[in-house]
Amino acid sequence: MGTVRDTGGRSSRGAYAGPDLEFTVEGVEAVRFAAVPTLSFDLRIESRGRPVRSVVLDVQVRIDAAGRRYAEAERERLLGLFGESRRWSTTLRSLLWTRTSLQVPPFSGSTVVEMPVVCTYDLEVAAARYFSALEGGEVPLEFLFSGTVFYEAEDGRLQASRISWEKEARFGMPVGVWREMIEHHFHDSAWLRLRRDVFERLHAYRVREGCLSWEETVESLIRAKEGVGR
Repeated sequence: MGTVRDTGGRSSRGAYAGPDLEFTVEGVEAVRFAAVPTLSFDLRIESRGRPVRSVVLDVQVRIDAAGRRYAEAERERLLGLFGESRRWSTTLRSLLWTRTSLQVPPFSGSTVVEMPVVCTYDLEVAAARYFSALEGGEVPLEFLFSGTVFYEAEDGRLQASRISWEKEARFGMPVGVWREMIEHHFHDSAWLRLRRDVFERLHAYRVREGCLSWEETVESLIRAKEGVGR
């Protein structure tokens, strides 16, 4: 392969030496046969300059929560994240959703690669709580890119340059795609995480009350709290 020289994105004269990459997110779909909830984004990468030998890409995905409107019911569900809606001018903020990495194979000009994002339905996670609160429309996403691009110099040596921290892309993800993915993996159910000691107390209650399922156990507790008989 030869010696790899890190140009840091600039030549000795200060001009950008490596390919100048531009990123565009063109679409998204739920991965039907994934073992865990996964979304696949179609990422277009355009290279200005020399052909690309490979790219080691790191991506940070953020939710631009202030970039959309919210129905009244959505505002109520988001109370735990952003507080009362009358204070949203100061509390509605960008949320980190996830970080992911991928290896991009050789290309010249432009290419489209699949960028998988593994998701969670743990409602203790801010991003999952945000998605589950939405009824429809789109989620405004920000993709922030970093990493290293490898290319061949004029003398045939393999060189590496860092991707500028200024590289980013925006994309409106349909809420329906998220719901389709969650419904596929967790049909008509929600995921709840409990501390072990709390779970053991709940289990003891279930046995004591003779509840046949966890749903019946929780409903029994709710009825007791509301003063409604079994």
